[in-house]
Amino acid sequence: MAENRCRGRTVHFYNALHPEDALGGLILNPSVTEKIFLFMLEILIVASDPYSVSLRGRDSILTPSDDPLKPGHYDIRSNSPGGTISITDEPCITRVYSGADSLATNEFLNQVRERDRKCVITGTMNIRADMDIWVGFHAAHVFPLSHQQLSVRSGLSQCITNGKRGSDSWISSCQNGLLMQSNIHEDFDTFCFSINPDDTYKIVSFVPDVFGVDGRHLDPICRAPDDERSVRDELLRWHFHQAVLTNMRGAGEPGLEMDFPPGTDMVGEILQGPQAAQRMETELFLRLNRLI
Repeated sequence: MAENRCRGRTVHFYNALHPEDALGGLILNPSVTEKIFLFMLEILIVASDPYSVSLRGRDSILTPSDDPLKPGHYDIRSNSPGGTISITDEPCITRVYSGADSLATNEFLNQVRERDRKCVITGTMNIRADMDIWVGFHAAHVFPLSHQQLSVRSGLSQCITNGKRGSDSWISSCQNGLLMQSNIHEDFDTFCFSINPDDTYKIVSFVPDVFGVDGRHLDPICRAPDDERSVRDELLRWHFHQAVLTNMRGAGEPGLEMDFPPGTDMVGEILQGPQAAQRMETELFLRLNRLI
């Protein structure tokens, strides 16, 4: 069954002219300040003129402060008479959990492991790294393998400096990789949390924070400015943008079922689920890629 991303939301936002029809919302975790909320709205809101945001029932206008965002209903008003407010229709990608490291090249795995040696989200060290045992630790792609053609068309490949830019192989640069514990990897792949490089690399969880990552900061070991292998801010920024679209717009994008028990008609379940065509294309890519 597809997950419902809007269930449990404690923040909702509206065009003030239509206060009954929410444009979207958010499951509020402590990392979200007023400044970050306004930043995320800039991704979501299409406005003809500058606008202001206020908590319903209060006269004060939200400012880009570091004060924690309060739960409630937020109204967005155009600062100009006749100004329009709407939600973006920018498409977001269908991404499924890519599983263990079987999709990655040896060079990608080795470079990410050598650079990080820990889960860069939780800080958990792999104390067996010197034994070359990496069970429970995955080298995760920030931009997914299954959408590599999109990345070339969008120009994101140009941020890679140690790969073959403009070709598919750039996506397996360690600059597009982060070492994570396997359970954390699944949440990252499905946009349950993301990293905001424009806010001190703070981690924002968009769902209830089971693993205690909300408000942490991406470990400096993978983003040292003097290290050519460091993850690229442009790719982290892309992931954060996608996470906002996926979780906050409208009712949110439907979560995709990952766990198919033995005997399940997996193809049938996918075809009856949300975004069936895109999901099938992605699943086929991931499975065929393992055979190459």
